[in-house]
Amino acid sequence: MMRSIRLIRVAVIGLSLAWTAPTFAQSFEGLDLSGQSKKKKRPTGKKKKPARGKARTDKSKATPAQEDDGDDDDSSADDTSSSVAPAAGATTPATAPAPTPATPPANTGSMGMGLDLTQDAPKPAAPTMSFDAVDVSGKTADRQRLDVAVSLFKNDEYEKASMAAHELLGDPKLAGLHTEARYVLAKSLYRMGMYHSSLGEFSKILSLGPSTKFFKTSLEWLFFISRKTKNETVILDEIARHANQEFPEKYRNEFRYLLARYHFVRGRALDQVGQPEEADKSFAEVKRLALTIPRTDTFFPRAKYLEGLSSFRNGSRQKDAAAKRANGEMLAAIEAMKEVVRLTRPMAGKSAEQAKLDKSLRELAFMQLARTHYGMQQNRFALFYLGKVERGNTQWLESLFESSWANYRVGQYEQALGNLITLSSPFFREEYFPEALILKAVIYYENCRYRESNIILQDFERTYLPVHDQLESLVRKNMDASEYYSVLSEVQKKNKEGLQKNETDVILERILRLALTDQDLRKTNDSILELEGEMDAFANRADTFKYSELSKSLLDGLKVQRTALISKAGIMAKGKLETELVALKQLLANGLRIKFETTTKEKEFLEEQLKAGGRTAIVKKYKYSVAVQDDQLYWPYEGEYWRDELGTYQYTMTKGCIERDTANRRVQSAEAM
Repeated sequence: MMRSIRLIRVAVIGLSLAWTAPTFAQSFEGLDLSGQSKKKKRPTGKKKKPARGKARTDKSKATPAQEDDGDDDDSSADDTSSSVAPAAGATTPATAPAPTPATPPANTGSMGMGLDLTQDAPKPAAPTMSFDAVDVSGKTADRQRLDVAVSLFKNDEYEKASMAAHELLGDPKLAGLHTEARYVLAKSLYRMGMYHSSLGEFSKILSLGPSTKFFKTSLEWLFFISRKTKNETVILDEIARHANQEFPEKYRNEFRYLLARYHFVRGRALDQVGQPEEADKSFAEVKRLALTIPRTDTFFPRAKYLEGLSSFRNGSRQKDAAAKRANGEMLAAIEAMKEVVRLTRPMAGKSAEQAKLDKSLRELAFMQLARTHYGMQQNRFALFYLGKVERGNTQWLESLFESSWANYRVGQYEQALGNLITLSSPFFREEYFPEALILKAVIYYENCRYRESNIILQDFERTYLPVHDQLESLVRKNMDASEYYSVLSEVQKKNKEGLQKNETDVILERILRLALTDQDLRKTNDSILELEGEMDAFANRADTFKYSELSKSLLDGLKVQRTALISKAGIMAKGKLETELVALKQLLANGLRIKFETTTKEKEFLEEQLKAGGRTAIVKKYKYSVAVQDDQLYWPYEGEYWRDELGTYQYTMTKGCIERDTANRRVQSAEAM
């Protein structure tokens, strides 16, 4: 009985101690876990890669950038590791022999009754361990840092991924991982919509040479960037540097087109600086590259268009030297453009983006067909193709202006003047068509309306003589290329901010419109504005990114790109301004010549009137009708403009030369010019 009471007392005391006494700290090695879980094998550090092209998450399928850049989960052979490092403090399965269980404390009082009170105490937390102290996959701590950046990229945390990659690039001890880190940085910037910054990082990888890791995939990313920027020419120089490299099959035809585009732009620039022999080589390369693209490829029509332009340029240049060869080049240009028209017909099954590109290219082909026929004195064919340009589209105003000259050549004065009414409407006040007034004066002169012709010429001189003087002043300054662009940039800035402009600014604004009629300059200007927009976008980023060393480095890189583009645009601007100055001088000279002829004719008429006692006349009323087609309505023009009427005006010549045959003979001589 006493023994039983003693045992019960010992048990009660033991339970009281277990519930009330504080738990003593235990070391990690003091835990006996061998009986609770099976011993796991040591991980080898290798992971099975997912199948190529498999999306990592459902949300990645909905990301537009991932749909068109072919880099869904970056599982290419050159990509970085996708393993994820463990969080700090995580422990690994036991890899060393299990620790020996600690000896139970003496005098537990269990007396062999199966009560093991040491197992009922709460388990202490594992001690905090640093990330570098545990190697979970057999990788070095440096490699784990790169894997963290890759993991952030795959989780769409692009700002954090870019900063993590940039931090690695700043450590000279990690030079062996710099290429992979820069690759992650370049891709992250692309995903953030910072295409010019991304291009700068990919360019650094490509500059290391074709033996470098990620060289081939970086070449592919150039094509993705070209599709995102407003102007594909920003990557042309980079493409040209690696022209001898073998591109992946799926991008090979796009590469050939872009390289042809590069040589076309280069050829035009060489023509402008007076190096036609070197330009010939570039245009020959354009034709060679166009022939290497299959007809069924989506880039074939664009390459064919460049081929046609190259043939037209050669035909125009050789017109006086070798007429037979020039005609051959002109015919080749016509056939190339007809092929472009056939290939860009609206068809079912085309994407909206492709249909838009085809429509724009089709318009350009019609315009070039018209110009080629006009240059070959086939004016009615020119009118046919100009009429194919749809009302309100990009090339519509240009087609109206050029058709006015063709109308004049075939004696359709009323239609020519009707087109000029549209060009002079308030809707197109910002456009630059100085030659329109000269054409209008010539038409009035041909119809013996000398006084009206002189008034028009006076209006032309009042409007464009200040432009000529300002142009001449700019060209004579012989400034640096960047300064020429700065002049145009200031005008754009004032227009954008709605600032008040003085008389000089108004003239410079006309010069800006004049300069931007050059398509290559316009595209380069668009690239500069796009790049400046990217620089401004840093202000909208999170503070951790906005004030990081990475942002500072990227802004410095964008400034370098901007300087290069401005220099390029400045050279184009200077060349365009010099060309337009020569053209404006010629127009002013033609205006003076017409003015002289008009004054002479008016003098002869007055002398004849005096001799005849005031009974001589040179102008009579024309017979005309207001009859129109059934689907049209005759409405007299009284100075007002309606948008839906633009392009439909027909000016009625109510009076003109008594001897109408005189005007017809002049028309025939003009067609023979």
